[in-house]
Amino acid sequence: MPFWDDRAANAEDIRLYVPGTGWRAAVSMEGDPDDAPIPGSANAVGSVLLNILNATNLVVLTGTGSSFGVSNPQGRPTPAGMWDVWVAVRTAAGDAVFDAIVASFGAERVSENIEKLLTLCKLYLELHDGETSESVLSMQAFVETAEQAILARVDFIDRESGLDAHDALIRKIGRRGVRKPRAKLFTTNYDLCFEEVARRSRFTLIDGFSHNLDQTYDRTHFDLDIVRREGHRENPDYVANVLQFYKLHGSIDWRRVDGDILRTRAQVGKPVLIYPRSSKYQESFDAPYLDMLSAFQAALREPDTALLISGFGFNDDHISSPIMSAIESNMSLRLAICDIAFIPDEQLVLGAHDLAGKAELPNRFLTRFRRLADSGDARVHLMNGRFQDLAAAMPDLIGETDRERHVQRMRAIQQGAAGPA
Repeated sequence: MPFWDDRAANAEDIRLYVPGTGWRAAVSMEGDPDDAPIPGSANAVGSVLLNILNATNLVVLTGTGSSFGVSNPQGRPTPAGMWDVWVAVRTAAGDAVFDAIVASFGAERVSENIEKLLTLCKLYLELHDGETSESVLSMQAFVETAEQAILARVDFIDRESGLDAHDALIRKIGRRGVRKPRAKLFTTNYDLCFEEVARRSRFTLIDGFSHNLDQTYDRTHFDLDIVRREGHRENPDYVANVLQFYKLHGSIDWRRVDGDILRTRAQVGKPVLIYPRSSKYQESFDAPYLDMLSAFQAALREPDTALLISGFGFNDDHISSPIMSAIESNMSLRLAICDIAFIPDEQLVLGAHDLAGKAELPNRFLTRFRRLADSGDARVHLMNGRFQDLAAAMPDLIGETDRERHVQRMRAIQQGAAGPA
């Protein structure tokens, strides 16, 4: 994506889709002296996002694209896309083994796609289930190596990671009035971006895990909330800065141990995450993924719900199909999508104020959403931009709280006392 390379987060890089016109730039453009300026879309984008944030029920969905907003110090791993995962698996397996596995299915068939490769490997093992031939054992060993490499490659977050976009998003959706239902944040990512940001900002994520020593998953924990009890007060005092958090494909710090799912970085039990392959749909019907997916589907059917999506490519049918179904059945559902997939880079480089809106889109779901917008469905809003641009563009419903300012002051004092790293 050459247009976006090394480009700082900027709300003015977001283009709004205007049916009948195309993709409108954020900033107004001066025309001929006798003509009125061509209006920009920045105010309209702000209005869309304000409307989304003010919905009774707010649902946010992010995917791999959101991780590309992370910056790490030199020498630390970069955020991982599919190509990075392909390279990591090749390195872990070794060129000779990797090339032999790819050749067994055909390089053209695999087409340097790690999801296709692991899908074919799993199909091969299912067809030869129970066999102990050398080829089967080699394939099993390769899959285990690949899964371990993927787990290691997506572990790129630490205390020095730059997470400005994630921080902005959590603050803006987490500050909604406590009288409204808690915002629900869903992600397909395995990484710990949102957990690290919540830790730094002292926001609370209700994510299905207990708060005792061995943090253990239980679906009933999603029904819990955090209230403050003071003296003789009878009414619940809901604590601010709390969100519900769902990891649809698992997490690098989830491990299955003796039937329980624990949150731990210790190398115990087995990892709990859905690896990139076509069986994601079937695997999503196992616990805890079914709990997460059911919560997502239920949230989309609530009245006066707004769904904000960024960094999710709509390549997972088990998530994309429920969204389309909810759009069809829930007339009060509002949808806003911000993604760089809408406009090819070569068009953005041209820099025209209004870009044509009929470029072929990468999948059928994005095509359907654009058709809905073209048909006059006012519930659907499409924006071209990155996760970090969207986070910058989102308005603040409530200013920084006293607690947030206190946390920032204390962190600055502690860092000053510690001296330079």
